[in-house]
Amino acid sequence: MSKHSVAAAIHSKKSSATTNEHGVFTYGNDTICYDVIRKTKPADNAKQTARKVIIKVHPDQRVVATVPHDASEDAIVDAMHKRARWIWQNIDDFAKQKDTVLHKRYVSGETQFYLGKRYVLKVIVDAEQVPSVKLSRGKLNVTLKHEVSKETDERLVKIKPLIDKWYQHKAKAIFHERLTELLPKATWVTGIPSFRVMAMKKQWGSCSTKGNLMLNPHLVKAPKECIDYVILHELCHIAEHNHSDKFWRLLTQVMPNWKEVKAKLDDMAEMYLNE
Repeated sequence: MSKHSVAAAIHSKKSSATTNEHGVFTYGNDTICYDVIRKTKPADNAKQTARKVIIKVHPDQRVVATVPHDASEDAIVDAMHKRARWIWQNIDDFAKQKDTVLHKRYVSGETQFYLGKRYVLKVIVDAEQVPSVKLSRGKLNVTLKHEVSKETDERLVKIKPLIDKWYQHKAKAIFHERLTELLPKATWVTGIPSFRVMAMKKQWGSCSTKGNLMLNPHLVKAPKECIDYVILHELCHIAEHNHSDKFWRLLTQVMPNWKEVKAKLDDMAEMYLNE
């Protein structure tokens, strides 16, 4: 990336993205795109908060500007100008780090996620115990009958299936709990939609034309508010099958802060999906 002059612009368009406002600026010879998320308009009696443009560069190199609900285009563009070098540097740093995200080796000391919290993996060998996975005191304990070598391939065969099965079991229980809790908000849904848990590489969930949901078990690694966002997103598809303006309005109606929650989920997606 070269570093010279900066030019920026912002425009609105209808799309299926998390926001219908997008901007672009050039830094030297590089073109950088960004999304704009407007905060919801505060109530008249709400406590006054700082009115500034908050810029964040995510690990997947997305640039997001969170702005006051009534921020002008000029104010947003000006903020991008002022932080251009910082934005460029962060994108460059994340690009370099991308290749260093290591796949799981399933050895004691590695991090596993559950409901947004980090747990330390501990592999225990006990010939008297049935192979199992249990969460206890900040650790995810995996018990095996026999010692396994340090070779990654063997650990993938012996340990990973146990952890995957544990995540599947937890996902089914948590998703059922959250779906039951959220259904009263989805007044357009009749009955309780059926759902399946299936690992997916690029989707957190989907909804069939018949209203059946499919949810990614890796989603159980995220905070409950992120799980709620995905479930509500798919429930909205029962009423609106595409990402039309009606769909986004409906989602905003049942979850006003969905943009911020989705940004949080996107920010950690690479970690949650890392196997």
